[in-house]
Amino acid sequence: MPKKARPAGDGEEEGPVPKQATVEAACGPASPLDFDSPSGLFESFIAPITTETFFKEFWEQKPLLIQRADPAFAAYCQPLFRLSDLKSLCSRGVYYGRDVNVCRCVHGKKKVLNKDGRVHFLQLRKDFDQKRATIQFHQPQRFKDELWRIQEKLECFFGSLVGSNVYITPAGAQGLPPHYDDVEVFILQLEGEKRWRLYQPTVPLAREYSPEAEDRIGRPTHEFTLKPGDLLYFPRGTIHQAATPEGLAHSTHVTISTYQSSSWGDFLLDTISGLVFDAAKADVALRAGIPRQLLLVETTAVATRRLSGFLRMLADRLEGTKELPSADMKKDFAVNRLPPYYTGDGAELVTPGGRFPGLDSTVRLQFRDHAVLTVGPDQDPSDETREKMVYVYHSLKNRRDTHMMGNEETEPHGLRFPLSHMDALKQLWNSSAISVKDLKLTTDEEKQNLVLSLWTECLIQVV
Repeated sequence: MPKKARPAGDGEEEGPVPKQATVEAACGPASPLDFDSPSGLFESFIAPITTETFFKEFWEQKPLLIQRADPAFAAYCQPLFRLSDLKSLCSRGVYYGRDVNVCRCVHGKKKVLNKDGRVHFLQLRKDFDQKRATIQFHQPQRFKDELWRIQEKLECFFGSLVGSNVYITPAGAQGLPPHYDDVEVFILQLEGEKRWRLYQPTVPLAREYSPEAEDRIGRPTHEFTLKPGDLLYFPRGTIHQAATPEGLAHSTHVTISTYQSSSWGDFLLDTISGLVFDAAKADVALRAGIPRQLLLVETTAVATRRLSGFLRMLADRLEGTKELPSADMKKDFAVNRLPPYYTGDGAELVTPGGRFPGLDSTVRLQFRDHAVLTVGPDQDPSDETREKMVYVYHSLKNRRDTHMMGNEETEPHGLRFPLSHMDALKQLWNSSAISVKDLKLTTDEEKQNLVLSLWTECLIQVV
């Protein structure tokens, strides 16, 4: 996985009604997945295992294999991505390296067979048939609507980016050597069969990808064959390899991955800078200079004790902190995630609609799962005081076609407000509906300006 802001009523100023569109069953096999809510989607995705059991017994602990033997689920999975889709995708303009990798596992090592530039289907099919190469298609949710629909809901469920790759491997071939990843992995078999071998991690909950030599990994802890509709989960760090059996048709599976750089260590790194910034404003000891020439010599015992004392002081301050600052993680998630799933041109997501909110209105938050609140210093370069502000970031205007590609600097979509607006924003976030008059702000003008700003971003509607 690459690393890396209405309903019409009887009032004035009517407009289009923002809503989550649904896919008609006539477009393909009826979905066995529940798209009514993020939690419902995940529960149906791992069925018959319950969400509670999954997180108690398997998440970050051990692999889970679900062999469904369900023709209806298999029929739903096959159109998610097929070998036959490659011809039309190549005609749309996909490129080696960025969109497609062609590779083989040769003597325990990955051999990349990419050409330069744009992918041509006939050459791709030739490498597949004659060189028995695996085709790896990066982030297919950019092109395949149903994968977008699934991954958008999973991003809401996990509160973390969710990427995917498709692997198409001919019979009797293997694309990748044994390796482990830095992501939590869900594998859904789409076409054909694939034989999997899993091994004990050498680095539990690994923070980076790494190949592993056969002579270091020992005997498999799990061996099994996935068939269409089957699901496999394993934690980051799990060593694995897979091959398509001889004498069968090709295999296609999609690897859906999440929780890259989402550990407690990452969260600590994200919050510590804000904690130190706030503490230094209040405590002169943190503003005092370090000893002369400390940067020129090895760290001294005195310096280590001093840092230990500061860390204990920060821990004490943290206990009483009401709002944890986030330097990057919340914003990065909002900026880089998928937009809400929709059919049509999606204009309803970015065009305010419904009644204009006023002081006498009752309003409710919409697209709650696609917006985050965070506190941080004012990012306006003209403001030298660097006062704390509340930021509302959202993904309604994000681009699906660049999701998880990690090759563009993306500006965040959203709003900023004075810290005094936090309680009113929390009221909106935590209420099913609330009167504008009841918002915890000092003046009516502040109340009306707040809801108008959120309405302009399509984040609230009048009810």
